[in-house]
Amino acid sequence: MAPPSRHYGPVNRSKAVASDRSKEAGADFLQLDTADAPPGGLTDWLSRRLREAVGDGRLPGGSRLPASRVLAAELGVSRGVVTDAYRRLAEEGRVAGQGRGGTVVVAGPAPTVPPAATSSASAPAPSASAATSSAPALYRPDPDAEVFDLLRGTPARIDLTPGVPDLAAFPRAAWLRAERAVLDGLAAHDLGYGDVRGTPALRRAVAHWLARNRGIRADPDEVLIVAGTAQALALLGRALGRVGIDEVAVEDPGSLGARQHLAHWLAATPPVPVDAEGIRVDALRATGAPAVLLTPAHQFPTGVVLGGDRRRELLRWAAEGGLVIEDDYDAEHRYDRPPVPALRAALPERVCYAGSISKLLAPALRTGWLLVPARLRDAVLDAKRFADLGNPVLPQLVLARLMESGELDRHLRLLRRRHRRRRDAMIAAIRTHLPGATVHGAAAGLHLMLTLPEELGCTDIELATAALAAGVKTQPLSWHTRLPYPPGLVLGYAAGSPPELTEGVAVLGRLVRQAG
Repeated sequence: MAPPSRHYGPVNRSKAVASDRSKEAGADFLQLDTADAPPGGLTDWLSRRLREAVGDGRLPGGSRLPASRVLAAELGVSRGVVTDAYRRLAEEGRVAGQGRGGTVVVAGPAPTVPPAATSSASAPAPSASAATSSAPALYRPDPDAEVFDLLRGTPARIDLTPGVPDLAAFPRAAWLRAERAVLDGLAAHDLGYGDVRGTPALRRAVAHWLARNRGIRADPDEVLIVAGTAQALALLGRALGRVGIDEVAVEDPGSLGARQHLAHWLAATPPVPVDAEGIRVDALRATGAPAVLLTPAHQFPTGVVLGGDRRRELLRWAAEGGLVIEDDYDAEHRYDRPPVPALRAALPERVCYAGSISKLLAPALRTGWLLVPARLRDAVLDAKRFADLGNPVLPQLVLARLMESGELDRHLRLLRRRHRRRRDAMIAAIRTHLPGATVHGAAAGLHLMLTLPEELGCTDIELATAALAAGVKTQPLSWHTRLPYPPGLVLGYAAGSPPELTEGVAVLGRLVRQAG
């Protein structure tokens, strides 16, 4: 099968990697996109959007608006547009300036979404060819469930594996401040067993975060705190089996790890091809699967965004009885495209939504969240209860404080600037050392997907094996495919410095030339 056509050419991508902030074309805050504003009406448009958000509960009383200079920079408008919009809402009594505390929503309690009635439904460097025979244990065509443990435990001079965030950027000072504040205000009884659903403070903070950044309206009681997306898939796998669903379709190419988690609990995970617009819904229908796992905001590994027509077609499939598991993978990390709202925002009773802090702060926190339709809530909660009695309480309280104080938003802005520079360095290195490769998914995320010429003189398994022998760790694209697909690599760039990224790609380029 041919790869998706939405890529950045055989690395002729000067337009796609432009690092100008204006290319972002929108703000995650309320999913604002100035392209929606009428000509000459920016202030009226922004005022109306803010007023609607206060009215429908996406901006509840007490929540802070972004600093005017920050929102203006993200939208690519003058600061006066934002300050005028804030002034109008202040005159209407909806917000108030609080000095260094920023602009805060002070309107009366907005209507909240009541928790849906729960159901009682019952019952997650040698040449390429020479290196293959010397290290077959790690890179092989049929990796088992231990492969990622082995990969993480294998040392390498340069680590280009995807899914590894910039761990050195963890906001240690902000975390310590929040932790001290939490401990200072903690009562003795707060150190007991917590709510299996998660602490009320974090569930509330997550609900606010999702409303601001992903367009999802959810009551905190609908939020379940989990140990990352991996546990979310495990809980869903067990819960779906109890309600008679033993088959979940998956994207192809699609995450090997996610597929393994689902396959551990379910009978089948049929592959569905992905093209330049995302998953092919006609092929999904043809599988007959009652449910599907998707990464619609930033498809792994291709990086495509689920297109508008394809999104509507998918939602029609779901409304007819299908169930969508939405892994909101890398949604926060975008550089050259506007934000896209989550599928959960459009059809909450047919979409299970999973998100995580792993790529934004650190995987070590093992913290994520899961929202499920009412009919699955009891089964999922039971699965969580008997798995671990809930996540650790103290990290939840610290994370809640970071989210509600704005520290997490500031950290995200820092990461975007840093990741953009690293992505650009990797693209430049590919252009120099791998001119025959095609780059996919550069507009967002923490990795690039490369497809290599069909006439490559080795498999991508052999290439990855040789790269590891030369001190560079990566993942072969074929790990993430079951349908016919060109050879390729999936390269992470978030954790490496620009010189390391350049050197790692240079090693790959040398191996490709030797194989050819």
